[in-house]
Amino acid sequence: METRIWHPLCLDGDLGDAPLPITLLSEDLVLWRDAGGSPVLMKNQCPHRGARLSLGRVQGDRLECPYHGWQFDRTGTCVAVPAVPDFRPPASHRACTYRVASAHGLLWGLLGEGPQLPAPLVGLAARQLVHGPWNVAVSAPRVVENFLDTAHFAHVHNGWLGEAGQTQVPDYAITHTADGRPVVEQYRAWQPRATASAAAGGWVTYRYEVLGPYSALLTKQPEDGSAGDSFTLWACPLDDEHCRVWMGQYTADTRSSDAQLRDFQQTIFGQDQPILESQRPKRLPLSGGEVHSAADRLSTAYRRYLQKLGIRCGVC
Repeated sequence: METRIWHPLCLDGDLGDAPLPITLLSEDLVLWRDAGGSPVLMKNQCPHRGARLSLGRVQGDRLECPYHGWQFDRTGTCVAVPAVPDFRPPASHRACTYRVASAHGLLWGLLGEGPQLPAPLVGLAARQLVHGPWNVAVSAPRVVENFLDTAHFAHVHNGWLGEAGQTQVPDYAITHTADGRPVVEQYRAWQPRATASAAAGGWVTYRYEVLGPYSALLTKQPEDGSAGDSFTLWACPLDDEHCRVWMGQYTADTRSSDAQLRDFQQTIFGQDQPILESQRPKRLPLSGGEVHSAADRLSTAYRRYLQKLGIRCGVC
């Protein structure tokens, strides 16, 4: 299942002229740009003697292996073997390539069959920032579940997204999209500082939607009528127990600078990260091993969703 999902690889602007090593689902990959600037995603292994192609260099529309100088075009075809200039490499000499696309300010990779492009995001504010990446020593599903969890606000984010006097999680309903993704249409919370521009505490209405096994969308609207935000969490599963995380912010906030918005999100994720990395097991248990309360309805719905999909990476 995981190979049929588009996964974020890096910020689009982080891929320059040099090859960039990438890890996804325990696979060693390499990203590079051809002469026209289009991204190319390959297995980070030369088919000749197994050297890492990310140690090579880009020569126009070709990626050159650092070991013997073999060159590969964007389709993976071997187009040059310097030691045997007249040799025309057969198809068996190809490097393995994968689909890659640009969306939401990121480059995305697909290791198997799947949708033509990453899913679009519609109806969100025009001002967009992408926060991260954060490298987190815990599984991607653990990070997504934390994003969906509200009971930790008063403890982990005291003075920011929650406070000690407001610990109770109110009752809320869970619905599902046609393809089975959990949704909470309305969740009300008191937050001392709900947004970067908040001058005082107030009530905020949340809406949660699981977008996929490793991503989710949160929309939060302060009830005082001030600017709201939408956040997309994208967690790239590097392997079963490590992930790389980005957060897209779509905001109507015209008062806060980009730096202020980034500082706010860095503070919030900085509070979450040590707790996430302390969790044992690092993989998310889908059946047994952990106990639940009524406050965990959304996270348990997320676990059931992963179980139905047959997700294996990052769960146990």
